[in-house]
Amino acid sequence: MIKCRITVLRRGFNADFVDEYVETERKKTLGPCTVFHDGQVFEVDPLVGMPEGFCTWAWDDIYKSLMGFAADGNWGQWYERKDLIIACCTDGTRPVYFKIEKITE
Repeated sequence: MIKCRITVLRRGFNADFVDEYVETERKKTLGPCTVFHDGQVFEVDPLVGMPEGFCTWAWDDIYKSLMGFAADGNWGQWYERKDLIIACCTDGTRPVYFKIEKITE
């Protein structure tokens, strides 16, 4: 079994992109992502599937990185720790940044 811990590091909000590119009525309702909150933690076996309460769009965005990492992919040139990577959802106006750690039992 492969287990990983996904921690929400930060929810971003690019107000300048919203101001310039988002439809006028939609601008009034946008802010940081409301699905997640900073510090939120999910433990998951990626082979089993998306954890309850996780955004389907964010899951789709980070899934390839998560699976490659869980299957012992090597991002060694990028990170101090070999058991940790950073991934993000690709929403350009309000991205969410995730820390993904391997859980060894």
